[in-house]
Amino acid sequence: MNIEMIRAAQTRLDGHVRRTPLLGSPFLDEIAGRRVWIKPECLQHTGSFKFRGGWSAVSGLDPEARARGVIAFSSGNHAQGVALAASRHGVRAIIVMPSDAPQTKIDNTRALGAEVVLFDRAKDDRNAICTKLSQEHGLTLIVPYDNALVIAGQGTCGLEIAEQAAAEGITEADVLVCCGGGGFTSGVALSLEADAPGLRARPVEPEDFDDMARSLASGHIERNSRLSGSLCDAIITPQPGNLTFPIVSRLAGPGLVVNEDEALHAMALAFSRLKLVAEPGGAVALAAALFHSDEIEGEDVIVTVSGGNVDPAVFCMALERFGG
Repeated sequence: MNIEMIRAAQTRLDGHVRRTPLLGSPFLDEIAGRRVWIKPECLQHTGSFKFRGGWSAVSGLDPEARARGVIAFSSGNHAQGVALAASRHGVRAIIVMPSDAPQTKIDNTRALGAEVVLFDRAKDDRNAICTKLSQEHGLTLIVPYDNALVIAGQGTCGLEIAEQAAAEGITEADVLVCCGGGGFTSGVALSLEADAPGLRARPVEPEDFDDMARSLASGHIERNSRLSGSLCDAIITPQPGNLTFPIVSRLAGPGLVVNEDEALHAMALAFSRLKLVAEPGGAVALAAALFHSDEIEGEDVIVTVSGGNVDPAVFCMALERFGG
């Protein structure tokens, strides 16, 4: 992985991806005790930054391989990003999804034209399922984060952050990134290293699924003891990626960890103060900025709201419990 791959992805994404804004709110600044800048990737196509990586990966394939179609596994956001990218390229997509993924994400993935294959994440081997289907149909596997083309696509968000921060006069800040396997964090970190060296990426994860934070602390890849049981389903992964962890380890600051109530509270505040709809996993970076301010330094903090594909019941629970 290198910055040239990210710049090449930016060229391929030009005209296809939304350039999301950098937002602020004095109400959120007061809670955090510093200026909070929000990069709302929940406004991206398919409601998540994952469309960047999906388009980058599909558009970057050899034309013959692309024509045969693609396959991916995902709990929902990568699924939708790849599904839409494949549909717009006119190629087949099979998406292998856990049966306990939010129904909204399953339905949306099908609506975007993909064939959805469900599996039980407690009993079934998703890798074996993907390998079998890939071999049977000649499909190219696009994994959610440990893929150079995917990382390059996610890194385009970092290029935008660097440019937007400069326009606001921000030269030093932590950039909090919602983190699962590390594709988003590593791509953003590489972009910041090149274009905004005073900005530092920091991964943010949910409590009990903080494999990246633990890995950074120990210096080697740590695995989560379980793979389900969190409202932050969008960023639950077994462990950091083999491609992503060395990048995050070299370039990012210490990981931050928030609990589910903090994520739900951040969702309610994002809605009441910014009119943004965030899902729990997409709100963890904002939660860290608001409720873990003692773990952050500087006058500014930049956060990603990485996704907004939330089931209505969960969104209502956030609003009822915290009300903004």
